[in-house]
Amino acid sequence: MTARGAERSGEVALDIDLGLLQQFEQSLDPRRPESCAVPARVLGYGEISTVFELDAQPGIAFKRMPIFRDSRELDSYDATFDRYYLELRSAGLELPDSDRVHIVSDTDRIILFLAQTKLPSESIANKVIHSLDIDDTARLELAVLRELAKVWEVNRRESGLELGIDGQISNWSVKGYVEGDGLPPEPELIYLDTSTPFVRLEGVEQLNAELFLRSAPSFMVWLLRWLFLEDVVTRYYDLRLVVIDLIANFIKEQLPDRIPALIETANDFFTGEGAALGIEPITDKEIRSYYREDALIWILYLNMRRLDRGLHRIARKEYPYILPGKIKRR
Repeated sequence: MTARGAERSGEVALDIDLGLLQQFEQSLDPRRPESCAVPARVLGYGEISTVFELDAQPGIAFKRMPIFRDSRELDSYDATFDRYYLELRSAGLELPDSDRVHIVSDTDRIILFLAQTKLPSESIANKVIHSLDIDDTARLELAVLRELAKVWEVNRRESGLELGIDGQISNWSVKGYVEGDGLPPEPELIYLDTSTPFVRLEGVEQLNAELFLRSAPSFMVWLLRWLFLEDVVTRYYDLRLVVIDLIANFIKEQLPDRIPALIETANDFFTGEGAALGIEPITDKEIRSYYREDALIWILYLNMRRLDRGLHRIARKEYPYILPGKIKRR
């Protein structure tokens, strides 16, 4: 294996042990990542990536992305990531210290590791909400809406530049949150998910959208590209859809009773301090419909990925992706 870091602006170099990452990747069984010879803990799952922490590198959260076919794809992603990171910071969002390195495996697969300073697990907003009452949950949502509005203010102000963002509740950390102390009077948030750099320049998407399909079963790629790819990418440039996704995610978090208050808070924001954004009111019917459709898509997608993993195993082919276990949904 070979490994290297990338020169970049805007990020903070973290003390990453490249040799340890190489050992981790060499001994990794994607079906059982926590049984790796290099002790590690999975912190979370995405559609194309997995977040983990190495016992020997405490305090750093690594996102593993084995999706690049050649150095040109990686270099293009690096450039888009740099632009996105800097633009989010310029917009006023607070981001964790982060760094990036990549490894070329013995099978010539490029694996990118995005590294961030690991924040306390109890501060991650999808955990925080389970200790809040409805009023404080609405206050937390309002704080998220104000952060999202900063992104769309850039889009209104900057000619030729458009940013998107995935605003779901699990992508935020409540700064300085201490479990049991309640939500601070003026909650400050840190945005975590910079790994999907949504940047358009003069209307042209800078991120290679095909990367979203790399973890998809080969027999489904054409269908996903035809039916879903453009819609999935485009939704993150539409603030109304981003907020619908944010609110609908509370159903997945087993907190459907919060939905009415969250809708009211969002609509008050859109007619009040966020009126300049020109967002139409959101309805309960839209939230429920969006969640049902989104849940159905991702359940089908995950089941097909599990089938694809089994087929790779039968054919004795490498399957580099780590899949989540059963996801609890309502």
